[in-house]
Amino acid sequence: MNHKLNFDSMSVDELWQLHEEIGRVLSARLTTEKRELEKRLAQLHREDDARQAEMQSSSGLVRRRRKYPEVLPKYRNPTTTETWSGRGKQPRWLVAALKTGRRIEEFAIAQSGTGKRKPGERRQKGHASRA
Repeated sequence: MNHKLNFDSMSVDELWQLHEEIGRVLSARLTTEKRELEKRLAQLHREDDARQAEMQSSSGLVRRRRKYPEVLPKYRNPTTTETWSGRGKQPRWLVAALKTGRRIEEFAIAQSGTGKRKPGERRQKGHASRA
């Protein structure tokens, strides 16, 4: 297929037929190439899964995602059971309440006996203070 086509001498119908043929050939080749790449990707996934399983069984160490502490709710909607931890975007119920003039402290949940201190807060000593 080393011969050159003279597009200037071809009619519109011949050019359109050539265009459609090129489209069919390209579509077939792209489909074939896509299948080959998908097969290779599946093979690589299988190899990676096998490698990870081998590493886990041989070392006994399993690399897991770091566990983050549970975030307890700090605010509660008094009319429903909805709560908010104080992180991220404020929920709609709280935004609506704040717009009506209420304060965020009104929705605070009383923290009882969590044993956690706020950053910078010092622990009280067990003996009586001097007067």
